[in-house]
Amino acid sequence: MRKLVVTTFMTLDGVMQAPGGPEEDPDGGFEHGGWSVGYWDERMGELALEIHLAAGGVLFGRKTYEILGSYWPRVGDDDPMAAKLNAVPKYVASRTLDTFEWANSSLLDGDVPDAVGRLKAEDGDPLLVIGSSGLIQTLIQHDLVDTFKVWTFPVVLGEGKRLFGDGAIPAGFELNDIQTSTTGVTVATYERAGEIKFGSFALDE
Repeated sequence: MRKLVVTTFMTLDGVMQAPGGPEEDPDGGFEHGGWSVGYWDERMGELALEIHLAAGGVLFGRKTYEILGSYWPRVGDDDPMAAKLNAVPKYVASRTLDTFEWANSSLLDGDVPDAVGRLKAEDGDPLLVIGSSGLIQTLIQHDLVDTFKVWTFPVVLGEGKRLFGDGAIPAGFELNDIQTSTTGVTVATYERAGEIKFGSFALDE
């Protein structure tokens, strides 16, 4: 059984839309694209490489696949991140794509939750989801995510697509690791930990 790991950039108010540039995802008239770029440091690069090297496969939504697929093959395999992403199996959730130029890419077959469930049932290294806000919402709503690696940036935007939107299933998690960049970005790893531990601070009558 393989774990499914979501790694995503997020603002303090939960927005994950278009962290890498103004043209990345302007849906809904979003005008704050590129909000993560000015906070990058060497330690974050090391952590990103570590996360990607551990993956046995990568899941993408169409938009994120097209963005990264137009970039990493051009970088060349002398770069360890490019070498990994170019070689690893890549699975794309899309209703419109039917051809794939990025090596080792294929379409998720049939219903996305069922297809991901079949991939998780295989033996192997974890499946990694990069970006792909729409795909992440589907995975959350079907309770398929085992681990979140949340990169929280010291930024508030007030609008945009959020990591946990409507339809998220209530669940408990535990913090297994946290790293901090020189720019105030935290990279926290949360693992599924059963049900939420409800209670009350109210005084007994």
